[in-house]
Amino acid sequence: MQVNKVHSVRTLALVAKDLGEDVDWLADIAIDMEPEDGLIWVYDPEHTDGTMAFSQFGIESLCNLIEIHRSTTK
Repeated sequence: MQVNKVHSVRTLALVAKDLGEDVDWLADIAIDMEPEDGLIWVYDPEHTDGTMAFSQFGIESLCNLIEIHRSTTK
């Protein structure tokens, strides 16, 4: 998938809600993701330090990281 063809993103809070996961836990897992992984930072007046957002590919990448994290912490 080409990252430059992204037409929408979902914020970390929305992804956490959709996946039934804790926002802070997901942020810790996603912190090392790059734009090539489908992560972008969104800035607005309410989030001047930015908030994570994910393309569909980014959500898939995050889900893979969740699986890896869970399999290594058992």
